[in-house]
Amino acid sequence: MNLRQKLGIKFASVILLGVMAGLVSYPRAVAKIPPVYNVLNKLKINLGLDLQGGIHLEYKADVSQVESGKVSDAMQAVQDVIERRVNAFGVAEPVVYTTKSGTENRLIVELAGVKDINEAKNMIKATPLLEFKEMMENASEQIPQDQLDKANAEAKKKAEGILKKALAGEDFAKLAKENSEDPGSKDNGGEYDFQKKGSFVSEYEDVIFNKNLKDGEIYKELVETQFGWHIIKKIEIRGEGDAQEFKSAHILITKKTQPATKTEWVSTGLSGKNLKSASVQFQNQGLSEPEVSLKFDDEGTKLFAEITKRNLKKQVAIFLDGQVISSPTVQSEITNGEAVITGNFSIDEAKDLVKRLNEGALPVPITLISQQSVEASLGQVSLEKSLKAGIIGLILVIIFMLIYYRFLGLIASFALIIYSGLMISIFKLSGFSPWQITLTLPGIAGFILSIGMAVDANILIFERTKEEIRRGRSVLNAIEEGFKRAWTSIRDGNMSSIITALILVEMGTGFVKGFAITLVIGVLLSMFTAVVITRTILRFFCGEWMENKMWLIGVKNKDV
Repeated sequence: MNLRQKLGIKFASVILLGVMAGLVSYPRAVAKIPPVYNVLNKLKINLGLDLQGGIHLEYKADVSQVESGKVSDAMQAVQDVIERRVNAFGVAEPVVYTTKSGTENRLIVELAGVKDINEAKNMIKATPLLEFKEMMENASEQIPQDQLDKANAEAKKKAEGILKKALAGEDFAKLAKENSEDPGSKDNGGEYDFQKKGSFVSEYEDVIFNKNLKDGEIYKELVETQFGWHIIKKIEIRGEGDAQEFKSAHILITKKTQPATKTEWVSTGLSGKNLKSASVQFQNQGLSEPEVSLKFDDEGTKLFAEITKRNLKKQVAIFLDGQVISSPTVQSEITNGEAVITGNFSIDEAKDLVKRLNEGALPVPITLISQQSVEASLGQVSLEKSLKAGIIGLILVIIFMLIYYRFLGLIASFALIIYSGLMISIFKLSGFSPWQITLTLPGIAGFILSIGMAVDANILIFERTKEEIRRGRSVLNAIEEGFKRAWTSIRDGNMSSIITALILVEMGTGFVKGFAITLVIGVLLSMFTAVVITRTILRFFCGEWMENKMWLIGVKNKDV
């Protein structure tokens, strides 16, 4: 494979990438191909609160009872609890973060797409619930034995009557549909397709394999199993040995039994209000696995002693917001108000459990001080204006590049369109990853800013290329040298932008973080577009035919 063929493959790859990005970004292009359009049209950009509407709530946290050194941890605990509650509420991509206003600690909650502000407030304001529960057996109401025996006698008599009708030649499938109490086969006329030997209870398969029934023959006796009384019809057997399979049909009249005893977790009265603290501890100077230590107040100590006494060798479960986070087995009665949870924890798992326990035990009171409902119509107007501004900006950039750099500008403009398609595709496809991107107005600003940075890289390359042409290099050599010499400037300039954006991601909150994330993605993609896509296209199209057409590049004089 020669150099030109390799270049052709790279160029085709770039075109294919551009087409795929275009289809993901604008699925209407294949509206006349329904299977493809339906798949692509399901990909949506996740819009933020400012674009699709929703609710913005601001809370003031009362940390007056929290030690100064633990305020940050307490606020983080509240944030985690609220995030868990919001996620359980079914809100996609909620934004929950803490901030400070003067000396006050604030909690901000933004719920995109939520309409019922009162329901959202009630859900968020609910106190985190930590509970200790024990297993309780609840026997269902028993049926008197004489009634049970009578019902089963009637069921068996009914089965005998159906068997007589089947043996007399009545339609087996019709009898099954009208009488069988097996929901898995009733609608199929009692028939089961081929099943492996060993799939049914032994009494059933004994009839199929050991009673010398012919294909299509009905067994002349009722077959009683744990499920009830069966009228069995053999249809076919195939295979040999362990590979045998059989096809059969049956009519089942179920046997009535006593209701099963149910077990469930029930409240013990011990809750998070009784937990003073939870911490990680080790035995044997840290050589053992980590354990979680619990300390209760006076009321909790008394309750816990009673609970452990009546649940020896049984489990006591710890529930946080209705979910089991641990269910240790009680080894002995505990009267000192302290307990240890063991469970082969890693250090991180033990720390996480302690954090969650303390969240339930020491919630920071929060008071709603501001609420704002953003209408979806306002968000739609903002989105339309932003997109319009972005399109106008892109067109103006393309016009400038065409006028000033001519053929090189045309290639750069084409690469810029591919870049825009790739960015939109990333926004849409991020929904299938753990790092879904939520697009906000500041995010759109970051996107548009990255377009300018993508053009900036091309300008550096093209200016360097023009300088090399004026020095007497051929067009192809000048382009290669232009990319080579401009790369360090592009790399350093973009890296400084990325570092700044990453600081904003780490230190910023809310919309600022959204702007920074979009900018980072845009800058990285713009570098790829300028250095890979633009370079590949230029290599494919440029050649000796341009040597006498310097006006296409915007070079007036070429030194010889």
